[in-house]
Amino acid sequence: MLEDALAYSRRWLEIIHKPEVTPAEGEGIIRESLSNFAEHFNRGWLEYRKSVTEAGAWAATEWTGSGAVFRDVLGREYIDCLGGYGLLDLGWSHPKVVDTVRAQLARTPMPSQELIDPLRGVLARLMAQITPGDIKYSFFAASGTEAVEGAIKVAKMYTRKPGFIVAVNAFHGKTMGSLSMLGKSDYRAPAMPLYAGPVYHVPYGDANAVERQLAICQKVGVGIAAVLMEPIQGEAGAIVPPDDFWPRLRELCDHYGVLLIADEVQTGMGRTGKLWGVDHWNVAPDILAVGKSLGGGVMPVSAFCSTEEIWQVMMEPNPFIHTTTTGGGPLACSAAIAAINVTLEERLWEQAAEKGTYFKSKLQELATQYPQIYKNVTGKGLLIGQHFHNPETGYKVAAGLFKRGVLVAGTLTSAHTIRMEPPLIITYDQINEVLNRLSDTLTEVARTL
Repeated sequence: MLEDALAYSRRWLEIIHKPEVTPAEGEGIIRESLSNFAEHFNRGWLEYRKSVTEAGAWAATEWTGSGAVFRDVLGREYIDCLGGYGLLDLGWSHPKVVDTVRAQLARTPMPSQELIDPLRGVLARLMAQITPGDIKYSFFAASGTEAVEGAIKVAKMYTRKPGFIVAVNAFHGKTMGSLSMLGKSDYRAPAMPLYAGPVYHVPYGDANAVERQLAICQKVGVGIAAVLMEPIQGEAGAIVPPDDFWPRLRELCDHYGVLLIADEVQTGMGRTGKLWGVDHWNVAPDILAVGKSLGGGVMPVSAFCSTEEIWQVMMEPNPFIHTTTTGGGPLACSAAIAAINVTLEERLWEQAAEKGTYFKSKLQELATQYPQIYKNVTGKGLLIGQHFHNPETGYKVAAGLFKRGVLVAGTLTSAHTIRMEPPLIITYDQINEVLNRLSDTLTEVARTL
C-alpha cells in the first residue's frame, strides 16, 4: 500500500506541475475524480452536483480560473456567479494575492509557534483599522465555523453566562458549537444533542421576538451571553432584515447586558455593498466573526475579533486559553493582508453596491416577466437571492444556466432559492452575458410549466 501511495503521489505531482493537460489526460482526470469522490470522499456529493449531472458526456472538473471566469479540465469556460459561496470576492487567482503568497512561501510557510511571527501582528493591526466600532484584537483560524466557535467561547468567558439567542434558518457553521447556533434541522437533527447551554431560536428580522426572549430569560433567571446574528442571512437565501432590526438589537443587548455578535463570515469584506454588513445600519457589534473572502480566494483564513475590554479574557490569567497550530500562519496572513489591500485600494464594496443594484434590478425585471417561475428577488450588493415557487423550478434554472456556462447554486440541500454571489470584480459585460443566458434559460423553463 505504501509503495502504491508513493507511486500515485508521484504521478499527481507531475500532473500538478504540468502547465497544460491534453484532452485525453483531461478525460482521464474526470474519470479518476468521479471514482475518488465516490470511493474515498462522499458519494452523496455527486448526486447534488450539476457538474456531474448537467455537464454532458464529461463531468465538469474545475481546473483553472482568472477573474470571474473559470475553466474545467477540458477547457470549457464558465462565468462564476457562485464565487465559492462568498469565498472568491476577488475572483479566481487574484494576481496580487497569489504573488504575495508565493513571496511568503519562499520565506517561511508556517510559524514556529514559539517566536513572534510578524504577519500575524500586521494582520491583527489591519483588522483593528478596518472593523467597526472599538474592535481592537483578533484571533486567526482557517474556517468560518472556527471563527464562530471562537466568538461563542469569548462571549461565554467574558459574561460567564451560558445562553445564546440566534435566528431560525441561520447558518453559522457545522462544528458542534456553531451547529448548536444554526437554525436548520437538516444539519442539526442527526447530531443531537448539541451544545449543552440554552440556545433560543427566534424568527430572523423580528426584534420584538428577541426582546420577548431576553425578557423571559431575565425573568426566569437564564443568563444570556450573546445574541448572534448574520447581518444578512446568506445560506437562507440573501434575506435582508428590516432597517430597524440591527439598531434595535444593539439597544436591546445594551439594555439587557448581553453581547452582540455579528457573523460576517459571508457578508464581510464588501460583499453586500458595505465593507461590513452591519455598516448598512451603522451598528458596531461587540464581537465580529469573519472568514471566506478574508483570504482573497487563495488561502483559508478566518478571524474572530473584539474590543480591548472583552479581549482581557483571552489574555488573563491564561494567554493560551485559545490556540491553534495551523490557523493564522504566515501564508494565510500574507493572503489576508493582500486581500485587504486590494479591497481598500479598489473600494470593492462600492463596486458591489453599484453592480448589485444593476444586477438585482435586471433580475427583478425578469421576475416580473416570469411570475410563474419567480416568487421574489432579495439581497444587497452582490449577495442576491432568486426565490422560486418550488425547488424543482429552481433546479431547472440552475441546471439551464450551467448548460449555458454560468455557475450558480441554491442552498446546500435545496434549489428553492438560487444565490447569485459573483466575484466583486465581475464586469458589467459579464453580468449582461449572465442575464442573456438566464433569459434564454427562463424561456426554456417556462415551456415546461
